[in-house]
Amino acid sequence: MFSILIIASVLTIGTIAVLQMKPFGKLPSGKRLERVMRSPQYHDGKFRNASPTPMMTGDNAMWESMTEFLSSKNTEPPKPIPSVKTNLKALPDSVPTLVWFGHSGYLLHIEGKNILVDPIFAESIAPVPWFMKSYAGTSIYSVDDLPPLDAVIITHDHYDHLNYETITQLIAKTKHFYTALGAGEHLEHWGVAESNITELDWWEKAGNDIAGGISITATPARHFSGRGLINDKTLWASFVLKSAHTSVYIGGDSGYDTHFKTIGEKFGPFDLVMLECGQYNKKWALIHLMPEETVQASLDLQAKALMPMHWGRFTLASHTWDEPINRLTASATSRGLALCTPLIGEPVTLGVPYPHTDWWKKVLP
Repeated sequence: MFSILIIASVLTIGTIAVLQMKPFGKLPSGKRLERVMRSPQYHDGKFRNASPTPMMTGDNAMWESMTEFLSSKNTEPPKPIPSVKTNLKALPDSVPTLVWFGHSGYLLHIEGKNILVDPIFAESIAPVPWFMKSYAGTSIYSVDDLPPLDAVIITHDHYDHLNYETITQLIAKTKHFYTALGAGEHLEHWGVAESNITELDWWEKAGNDIAGGISITATPARHFSGRGLINDKTLWASFVLKSAHTSVYIGGDSGYDTHFKTIGEKFGPFDLVMLECGQYNKKWALIHLMPEETVQASLDLQAKALMPMHWGRFTLASHTWDEPINRLTASATSRGLALCTPLIGEPVTLGVPYPHTDWWKKVLP
């Protein structure tokens, strides 16, 4: 028994020590925590979704999903992902432009301003570098390729949206960071000045618009947060970005719910909506969108076109790497929804016919 206690103590101490490493971030404290606790979304010590949202659905779902993930095959592409290397420092000011980096990261060039969303410029999204690596061919850009940034938007604090290595490299070239309530603690812990961080609650509009008259408003999502053993101490959000000529929706991660329709009624229509369509499982069906739900959410948002995110770079679920985009394409076609499916790095002009080629089919064995 004594030996067991010693082993348990060593493991506990080791776990605590690991969780103190910088990439795990830091929970809200001080005045930031006081603001978190005043949020209408914060109840009984944690943030809550508008609808009851258990993370796992079904008996033994956690164990079954882990077993399924570890035993799954063909989840990664058999060949390198094709891509385009664009000069990001020479995007035209005359038209709004988007460049996708795979998964949920992209650069928006609107009104001559540069806005980066959920950036990952690292080979791995895990706090340990040998786990959850990018697909071959997807890491063609680095922070050095980016122009000076007017804003970086972080939708929530999960590792595939908020990357320690990337953020520390971005500090020197970013004017301001925008994120959901409480998540600014991670940024400040990593070296971002408090004055350069704006944290927003749902339905809150930033008082300091992005230069060029671009407004940013945080809107609801149905998800969760956390980087260690404790979840939901920071908020998760989607964002609405509007300028005099452009309106886009930044979806982040979310399960399906009525909030999409409400956002569409308040802020739509949108020139383009960016919504997740990958890394799903019926065992966590409430916190991520199935591809067909992504199409429905786009229609609820009054989207003129949909650009699918959260796929094409990492394996985080047990489905094959191209299942999400194939299911989404079939559903969107049947419902008359325009799609935008560029290559990684391919510049997309907003408001004109969007690129929609089945490039992923060329990655077949």
